[in-house]
Formats: sequence, C-alpha cells, structure tokens
Amino acid sequence: MTKGQIEDAISKLTTKFYLENIGVGPTSVKTYILDDMVIVRTQGKLFPIEQKILLGDKGIELVKDIRKTFHEVAASKLITLIEKVVHQSVISTHTDVSTKTGESVVIFVFKENLEKNILNFR
Repeated sequence: MTKGQIEDAISKLTTKFYLENIGVGPTSVKTYILDDMVIVRTQGKLFPIEQKILLGDKGIELVKDIRKTFHEVAASKLITLIEKVVHQSVISTHTDVSTKTGESVVIFVFKENLEKNILNFR
C-alpha cells in the first residue's frame, strides 16, 4: 500500500470507530503519516451535552476531561485497528479537542519511523 492509501484506510477506520462507539461520526477525517507518527484530525461538532457543559464555570476543563477519558477507555480498540493497517506497534497516543470548533487531534506514536518503512517497503 502507498502512504496515501494507508492514510485513507486509517481515516475510514477512524470514522467507523466513532460511529460504532459514540453513535456519531466526524464530518471530516484527515490522516497524516509523519516520521514515527500517525496524526488523525477529525472535524465535527461538539455533542449537545458538551455544549451545555461549556456554559458552566469549569466547562472547558470538563469537556476536555470527558474526551480524554473516552480516549483512555476506547483507544485500545482503535490502536489495534491501526496496527493491523501499518503492521507496527503503537507505543503511545496523545489527544486534544478544541472546545470552540469540535475539531480533535489524535497522535499515534510508533517505535520505528513508519514513513520511512512505507517508502522502503514499496
């Protein structure tokens, strides 16, 4: 598979993952392979409950905590799917969400330079 095909496959897996686990998928998913990282950027809206939480005193912190907790609980499923596509193990993940736009970013870090391995594999 080419780098673009792998990025597309991960974007599709991510959309399906969110649909199956949250019930709502992002409006757009872009995946980028850069060195030893896969960066997945999702665009969409905050959930109605998140929008209400933002009205409170600690709204931003609470919404970020909810998303972080979901990531910690469910990330292993998404990691397994991505590892099957790239044939490498994820060693760490990082995530954040914009409470203004609903856009989120998840970074998957691999032990080896994934981008270089893809180019050498072809």
